[in-house]
Amino acid sequence: MAAVVSGAFLAALITAAITIWLARRKTREEERNRLRVAFAEAFAAYQSYKEFPYAIRRRRVDAPGEERVRLSEALRSVQADLAYHAAWIVIESEQVGKAFAELIKQVRATAGTAMHEAWNAPANNTDSAMNIPSSLVDLGELTNHETVYIDAVRAHLRRLAPWWSR
Repeated sequence: MAAVVSGAFLAALITAAITIWLARRKTREEERNRLRVAFAEAFAAYQSYKEFPYAIRRRRVDAPGEERVRLSEALRSVQADLAYHAAWIVIESEQVGKAFAELIKQVRATAGTAMHEAWNAPANNTDSAMNIPSSLVDLGELTNHETVYIDAVRAHLRRLAPWWSR
């Protein structure tokens, strides 16, 4: 009788341990997926901000007042998204937060200057003018900061991965 009880008890213990391990593994994977989505959404907000110099240059010529309001409201919305993501990311990970803050600082300096110049330039009103050369808008210097952010995200997600999959 003791052997049957101890065998059943041992089987229950093993089953419980496996169930707990599988639940923990699933929870960790769900957490990593949640972070992947959140970090990607933050990068998407950054990309939206980065596109504004082009949008401003391509604004409608026939409705300048409406375009100012439309683009200003869109920019305001993107600025709010950037602030939200910057705050959220630094809470989630100090390293990723620092990389994102630096990325935002640089895009505001680079794209912000390009936006200022775009507002001072006449709106593009021909199809050929829609191709904006890098001499007018050059955001190439942001590439290194993008890489730093993406590397910080990868490192953070790697730390959350199970030891056998690293």
